[in-house]
Amino acid sequence: MYRQLRHALGATALLLACTVSATDAHAAGDQAEAKRLYDTYCVQCHGVKRNGKGINAAHMSVQPRDHSDAKGMTDIPNKELYTAIREGGLAVDKSVLMPSWKGVLSDKQIHELVSYLRVVCKCGPGYSK
Repeated sequence: MYRQLRHALGATALLLACTVSATDAHAAGDQAEAKRLYDTYCVQCHGVKRNGKGINAAHMSVQPRDHSDAKGMTDIPNKELYTAIREGGLAVDKSVLMPSWKGVLSDKQIHELVSYLRVVCKCGPGYSK
């Protein structure tokens, strides 16, 4: 009886380990995809260091947000970040220079970018070390 219980517990532990590993791998894949999207669509304005100093920033009347600034990013709700990316800056009373990406990025990709921004700033709702 104890032997069967021990085998059952071992199998359960193995299943849990595989599930956690698969979840971590999926999350890492989403983060890698979000980084790729950021590097493709966002760095021109927000910069390769995510600090708002992209190549276009010098020519903009309103400077892009510094996504690496935890103090500035902490109080921005995820919903606002999502809306800013999807609908553009005017949708959240920010700069008209921030374009809408709804015709380019899927809702899933936008959610992944929001999660990625939390990793960049090391702050806000949903961020964990």
